[in-house]
Amino acid sequence: MTQITKDTIIGDILDADRECGKFFLEIGMHCLGCPSARGETVEQACEVHGVNCEDLVEKINDYLATK
Repeated sequence: MTQITKDTIIGDILDADRECGKFFLEIGMHCLGCPSARGETVEQACEVHGVNCEDLVEKINDYLATK
């Protein structure tokens, strides 16, 4: 996975790199194993957890760029 967007499915991100789970845990999303959580987009998760989506996308993409 090279770049994620707000529309990227969380399960796809975690399948590509399990270490990205830490970014979701940081925003309070502790249900990463739940099928419905894995099917959400990054934007949907951010809305539920009151997090700026662009900031999270940037943080994950910065991490992925180091791989």
